[in-house]
Amino acid sequence: MHATATPSATALLEPLLQQSQQLFFVFHLETHCLTYVSPASEGLLGQPADDFLGGDDAAAAALAAVVARVHPDDQTYAARCFRHLLRSGYLEGVELRLQRGPDRAPQWLTVSVARAEYGPGQTYLSGSVLDQTVLREHLDNTDRFNKKKNATLEILAHDLAGPFAMMQQLTDFVTDKVEPLHDPKLEELLQVMKTTCQDSITLIHDFVDNEFMESSNVVLRRERVDLVPGMREMLEEYQRAEASLGRQFHFEPLQPTICLDLDNNKFMQVMNNLLSNALKFTPPGSRITIRLEEAGPDVLIRVADNGVGIPAALLPRLYERFTPARRPGLRGERTTGLGMSIIKTIVELHHGRISCQSTEGQGTTFTIRLPRPLVVEEEETEQG
Repeated sequence: MHATATPSATALLEPLLQQSQQLFFVFHLETHCLTYVSPASEGLLGQPADDFLGGDDAAAAALAAVVARVHPDDQTYAARCFRHLLRSGYLEGVELRLQRGPDRAPQWLTVSVARAEYGPGQTYLSGSVLDQTVLREHLDNTDRFNKKKNATLEILAHDLAGPFAMMQQLTDFVTDKVEPLHDPKLEELLQVMKTTCQDSITLIHDFVDNEFMESSNVVLRRERVDLVPGMREMLEEYQRAEASLGRQFHFEPLQPTICLDLDNNKFMQVMNNLLSNALKFTPPGSRITIRLEEAGPDVLIRVADNGVGIPAALLPRLYERFTPARRPGLRGERTTGLGMSIIKTIVELHHGRISCQSTEGQGTTFTIRLPRPLVVEEEETEQG
């Protein structure tokens, strides 16, 4: 019997390369020419594979045209990723946007590349490009809805619980005034009013707390996110409610674009919870500020208020579950003592840190420090 020759790996992969909607390519680094491009390029880039092959001026122009379409906000990041690739030999899951015209949303691509060297002048970059636009638009819409929902819930909780807390205080006042009457029926009615107010406040905050806790228990779905537009959109929800909330909300990004790899929905839950705490412990007319800035290899997010502050004795146990540092808000808002623990957990899952500076009677500032993508940190370390 004659042994059957085993097909090469290249031959076995050929059907996948030819039929997949994922684009595969091989780039010769020394000549800056593409030596292979799979047929998916026509659907993904709008140009057939042959336009990029041949090593002539037309092929170079076709490739340059695609590179020129990289979104302006992503060009520096793309250059950093390329330098990282040349140093490390591998990149996986890099998200980049391609512009598709003034009236169309950008195209989201996920790129993975590996470097292989076969001798002098024989360095190749082989990789894949996956179009994630439909998925990303769906996720963006979901995150946008969640951000708006969470901000709305916090605002509604504040607006709904406030009147109940005030009614509860008025009931206490009336109870003291009618005590000399010794009217059991009247005392019973006042107690019903007081209990109803407290139960209503508890129900409102239990609902908001449950929404936050359910969100915190989900596994992180990390992606590259520009924090500036996301934070601005969230703050706009609070700014539109400034008149009813009685506080001023300010947003201070120190750079126009600040990108991080994080779970956007979970992190916005953290920000909403910090804003909710600021609302509880600032009197009407106070100022609440979110400040964003890049600081070396990290991004700093500060939530500052000029409210009542936190007693120094409570600060060391602020992040414990069911912390003894929990206090009712200025209008009687109840707290479970879980919020800060959940915030710390989510921040640490992002490999970050949270700290608090507070002075009684002067206000509180929470600072979250999150690491930027590795390619950024490596490049700045190398330049330093």
